[in-house]
Amino acid sequence: MAQRALAQSPMGLARGPVEPNWSSLVQHYRFPEWFRDAKLGLWSHWGPQSVPEQGDWYGRFMYMQGHPMYEHHLKTYGHPADVGMMEIQRRWTAEHWDPDALIARYKRAGAKYFVSLACHHDNLDCYDSRYHAWNSLRVGPRKDVVGIWAKAARRAGLKFGVSNHAAHAWHWYQTAYGYDPVGPRKGERYDAYRLRREDGRGRWWDGLDPQELYTGRHMVMPDGIDSVAAMNAWHDRNDGQWVETAPPGDARYAARWLLRQADLMEKYRPDFCYFDDYELPFGPIGLQAAADYYNRALKWHGSIDVVLTAKQLKPYARFGLVQDVERGFTDHLWDEPWQTDTCIGDWFYNVARLNDRSYKTAEQVIQRLADVVSKNGNLLLSIPQPGDGSIDREEEKILDGMAAWVAVNGEAIFGSRPWRIYGEGPTRLQVGMQNEQSAAAFTAQDVRFTTNRGALYALALAWPTRRLSIAALGTDRLKHATVERVTLLGGGAVPHRRDAGGLHLDLPAATAPGFVPVLRIDGRGLV
Repeated sequence: MAQRALAQSPMGLARGPVEPNWSSLVQHYRFPEWFRDAKLGLWSHWGPQSVPEQGDWYGRFMYMQGHPMYEHHLKTYGHPADVGMMEIQRRWTAEHWDPDALIARYKRAGAKYFVSLACHHDNLDCYDSRYHAWNSLRVGPRKDVVGIWAKAARRAGLKFGVSNHAAHAWHWYQTAYGYDPVGPRKGERYDAYRLRREDGRGRWWDGLDPQELYTGRHMVMPDGIDSVAAMNAWHDRNDGQWVETAPPGDARYAARWLLRQADLMEKYRPDFCYFDDYELPFGPIGLQAAADYYNRALKWHGSIDVVLTAKQLKPYARFGLVQDVERGFTDHLWDEPWQTDTCIGDWFYNVARLNDRSYKTAEQVIQRLADVVSKNGNLLLSIPQPGDGSIDREEEKILDGMAAWVAVNGEAIFGSRPWRIYGEGPTRLQVGMQNEQSAAAFTAQDVRFTTNRGALYALALAWPTRRLSIAALGTDRLKHATVERVTLLGGGAVPHRRDAGGLHLDLPAATAPGFVPVLRIDGRGLV
């Protein structure tokens, strides 16, 4: 059914040597050198859910009675039977958005690629979408957000990417078809359940179908639930499951997703595409999307010089995409390039992070960058923006701190490659996704290695208050190597001695920028 729909579409998919199966993706894909060199990308994970300034998944949780976002919505905007997520999308104004100024700041902070959110689970396309009427040219800022970001990033010399999260909208949004299980409006269905295209006549959304936004009644909470606990349990068992399948009985949704994805690739020619999926969405349809992107890249560049990321890759998929590890760590050096994505706060802007100063610090970001790069990875870091498109003063400080560090130490990161081992130190990291909060703080004994242009770099993840000893560089481990010179980047020559137990260094007190000191180690037989 999806194939027939595509054959009838005015655009269709790109044809080429890459076929929509895993063996063909693996056969044709090669990790681009630009991505291996880039190391750091910054991400504008920005859209309508930034408007309430309450953090992540507002468009789902605002429809779950008892949740803090439901309570915020009730107090700020009204009951979700009267004022739904479509009304929040309308309030996304972007009136203080200055993309060129932001891109310039991100570039100073070290970004080599920039990623724009193209569509989140709230199902608003943030671009000039041919196949989805609910898009940012008709709703909210009335601008081609992705297109404007793309021009700004490319003017600044950055690679440009997009992220597509829409494959999960169909189950994520089912809370919008629910109701309050208790209270004065008990049992009254929310806006998604009742609104149709004809209801918009003479209103701001005239001509738009709310069912196209909210995705339709795929998994509707049944009547008769009479407690918040029972409602939460029902959602957890049903629409709260993270699945990669198409909605039951609605192949059209997955087919339209593919058309929207191909349209996004055709219009903006991104160098990078992030899928918020475990492997690829919708089975064969996700494979068609990947093949389409790679075949387009061949036409654009003469090679598949692009990056497509997904999560939880199984062995058969491992070299056909770039694996992304969301908010997670690894404990080993990977053979192939990979990426971790994280945020300095919540994915969508949460004003509480500003008020309680709970963002990641610049030091924590650079520690994470050093750890990931030493293990052959890249870091994609999101800087959340409120609905108006600005960034707050604390975020500016973080970016400025990153910029100060990069200005001194960037040679150890950008264009680098891993050493023989990633590093050493006492801090043990739990492997997997979504485990940042459980990670212990790094210490001065946690050292990470990179190589670049014949030099070896050692990055101490905290500034030593006394002598730093690096066991991996001792004469018993590197028997035929010679250390001739050690230089603290931004600080000059470092006194050192070497024996079987390690390379022992006497570092000065912390100098600007004051965290993650980098030692350049020159000699023979080191790299």
